[in-house]
Amino acid sequence: MSEAKGMRKAPVASAAFRAGSGIDGDAHAGPWHRQVSILAAEEIAQVRAGVAAAGLPGLKPGDFAENVIVAGIDLLALGLGSRLRLGSLVVLAITQIGKECHNPCNIQELTGDCIMPRAGLFARVEAGGEVRAGDAAEVIHVVPRQAFQAVVLTISDRCSRGEATDTAGPAIVSRLEELGMHVYTSQVLPDEQSMIADRLRHYSGGHSIDLILTVGGTGFSPRDLTPEATRAVVERLAPGLDEAMRAASAARTRHAMLSRGVSGIRGSTLIVNLPGSARAAVENLGVIEPALPHALQKVRGDQTDCGRPGKK
Repeated sequence: MSEAKGMRKAPVASAAFRAGSGIDGDAHAGPWHRQVSILAAEEIAQVRAGVAAAGLPGLKPGDFAENVIVAGIDLLALGLGSRLRLGSLVVLAITQIGKECHNPCNIQELTGDCIMPRAGLFARVEAGGEVRAGDAAEVIHVVPRQAFQAVVLTISDRCSRGEATDTAGPAIVSRLEELGMHVYTSQVLPDEQSMIADRLRHYSGGHSIDLILTVGGTGFSPRDLTPEATRAVVERLAPGLDEAMRAASAARTRHAMLSRGVSGIRGSTLIVNLPGSARAAVENLGVIEPALPHALQKVRGDQTDCGRPGKK
């Protein structure tokens, strides 16, 4: 544990994990998604060997600001939503893979290498209890690292106030799961531009989320501000997706030309606006489904040629 963020941590014989908060007494405890940091003993051993070969001071547990070190578990295979049990009671849900590191951060200056950005996992405490050094650790639920991670945001004043039932968001969640994606979370938000933009930034800023689908708020009504919130967040527009969805919808209804939805990329996350009705949202998603796997692999950083094998 440590009293300040970004600092080396001191080993403790035991710690109290609190559900929804983190480790009592640790600087990272709080109501956010990065409550506990985890590293594999094997990853630390590799760095320790390199440090020793370079004649630098030896590494101690906690030098990478990790809360928990586990051995015998392939952390690199675990995706968002995977769950670990520590001891007999504590359950951790993986909420982030790696992190952006200040260059150089305090840890890197002290150790010569900070492995937390590339090998660390962050988790939220789902079930609390006491954990002692040497307790058993096991994976109790696996979401493969290669699985695409998605977030669904329903944008509706009435649904957010409980005056109407959200049917579009759950329909999109079901379809994404049918496609083999893992839905990290789904939420209902009011038609507030700043709040929508905040959630888009939140989930595209370090969570390792591949796809964010917004549902609703794309029309001509004064409160339809999802496109404005999206434009304020994305770094690169993806107009081809919008054009394809509007063209397909135009074959079914003249009102398709009234859709103002936009798509774009922020970091390694693709953001797509879908219309607010369940039927229209699913139909529009169906239009772009064939291109999504390739698109998301590219956003992840795939460098392979986009052309077909054997073609130039």
